Amino acid sequence: MRTNGEFTVKMRLGLMGGTFDPIHYGHLAAAEAARYEFALAKVVFIPAGQPPHKPEQTVSPAVHRVAMVRLAISSNPYFEISTMEVERPGPSYTVDTLAEFRRLCPSAALHFITGADAVAEIPAWHRFEELLGLCLLVGVTRPGHSLEDLREGLTGLGAELRQRIRVLPVPGVAVSSSEIRERVRTGKPIKYLLPEAVEEYIFRHGLYI
Repeated sequence: MRTNGEFTVKMRLGLMGGTFDPIHYGHLAAAEAARYEFALAKVVFIPAGQPPHKPEQTVSPAVHRVAMVRLAISSNPYFEISTMEVERPGPSYTVDTLAEFRRLCPSAALHFITGADAVAEIPAWHRFEELLGLCLLVGVTRPGHSLEDLREGLTGLGAELRQRIRVLPVPGVAVSSSEIRERVRTGKPIKYLLPEAVEEYIFRHGLYI
């Protein structure tokens, strides 16, 4: 984890988890929108080690995913990276990551940023009630959508837990990592879908071919 102690003071801290395989402009736009909307002092990108819902062979080696995140966020002084999950053995459960950040930053208000589709499945997340007690969950989605659109997936949550969830409309998040991987595999261009440095990294290392 890259930190020099600046996360130990009272602040609003954004955490953005994901496989980032690869990271793209949708991730970056969502992180920046959340930073502005919730007045976050920093947004920390946390590449997953081994996502519990994905077989190990379907995820690129962590060394590449971490390198691409570093390249993508290098120009934004409000963005940081933590390698906490890739260094931790076993499945990467979000609740464990949040608990560790709570230990490191006991006075920080944690905001976990993810896709609204993932928020709709929150009752299936590992120890989800504990997770919602540790953070405000920010679900990014297309403009025009709201928390009410996720009602069916959240019917099992009580009012108190639902208050821990916010939906943030973000333009331009339609691009997906899986789409980029498929475009590389089939020889289609990926320019303007992700930072140029990440595009160059992908082709230099022969990823997704």
